[in-house]
Amino acid sequence: MSTTSADFDSFSEDDELWLSDLETRAIDLEQELSVWREVRQRALAEDDYDPEPAAAPPHESFRRAAGRADRPAQAGPRAPVHTAARRAASRSQPRATGRARTDAERTRALIDHGRRSVRRRQFGGRHKVVIGLGIATAVVIALVVFVLRPSASWPSSVAVVQNEITTACQNPNVVSEPNQVDFACDKATSQVLWVFSLMTSGDNPNFNDSKTGRQGLEPISATQGGAVAWSLNLHHPYNPLNAIDSLEVAARAINNIIGGATLTGSDGKPSVQPGLESNPANCARYTGSASVVTRAGYPDICASPVTSPSGQAALVADVFEQWSVGASPAFAEDAGVLFQYANDPGNAQVQVILRSLFGPAA
Repeated sequence: MSTTSADFDSFSEDDELWLSDLETRAIDLEQELSVWREVRQRALAEDDYDPEPAAAPPHESFRRAAGRADRPAQAGPRAPVHTAARRAASRSQPRATGRARTDAERTRALIDHGRRSVRRRQFGGRHKVVIGLGIATAVVIALVVFVLRPSASWPSSVAVVQNEITTACQNPNVVSEPNQVDFACDKATSQVLWVFSLMTSGDNPNFNDSKTGRQGLEPISATQGGAVAWSLNLHHPYNPLNAIDSLEVAARAINNIIGGATLTGSDGKPSVQPGLESNPANCARYTGSASVVTRAGYPDICASPVTSPSGQAALVADVFEQWSVGASPAFAEDAGVLFQYANDPGNAQVQVILRSLFGPAA
């Protein structure tokens, strides 16, 4: 009975795997005690040591489930018990049964793998809820940081110039003659006007450089501006400090730089002035093809349109060098970068250029 007590002391209520085993062992012990009492009574009733009749096998309902490794099925009745003393002596010695081996194997399995019920509880409902809340919190924090962080933008003056460009480009005479190039006022490329304005005057319509004589939102000398203004058919005297006049002159000048122009000379004959697209090497850089269209009395022009972002950026850089006389190639490249990333003011290159123009506050 001390063995049974020890077993129950070590029994863990949450270990389902031991419950069945303990119940079976309790039934076995009850069966063996019943047999032992019967034998004891017979031994006390007899004075001689004749062999006792074998005890009847246990009832079928008390047998272990078939196949238990620690209690093989008995083929016949129990061996007869000769004396109570011999019976007690035999009980005092340890029994090498399959149960000991099974207990050892179970202990080794617990050491190597842990209890299955414990492993199942490691990620129970409570743990899943905690993990889910942690993930949801992280996602919310990331969204808040993304939404509330200050986004990069162009200087506020750019929006003002964009509205002025819309007005200036309503003048149909800003296109080049006779090739009808209109890169400066095309909706897909008109940002060239506010990029040049931003880089040359800082979007200041009253800009005036006393050293070069360049004036206006799109700085140009008064003489050059007046020479271009006559082709715009303005219905008022040209004013370089008027933002709309300055943008119209700049648009026509940019289109002429790209597509060339045909002017009437003093002798009355046409004078063809080539543009950037009159050079096959330039066309190869802008369009990938060196082919040009040649017509009498017209400047040559690229056979293929300039549509790729890199080709347009290269064209803008070349235009800027001719528009802003004396500008360095690197500064002209910056104009191409701002043009290319006009819809992405947060671009790293754009931010570097803006800081170089307007300082760290840009």
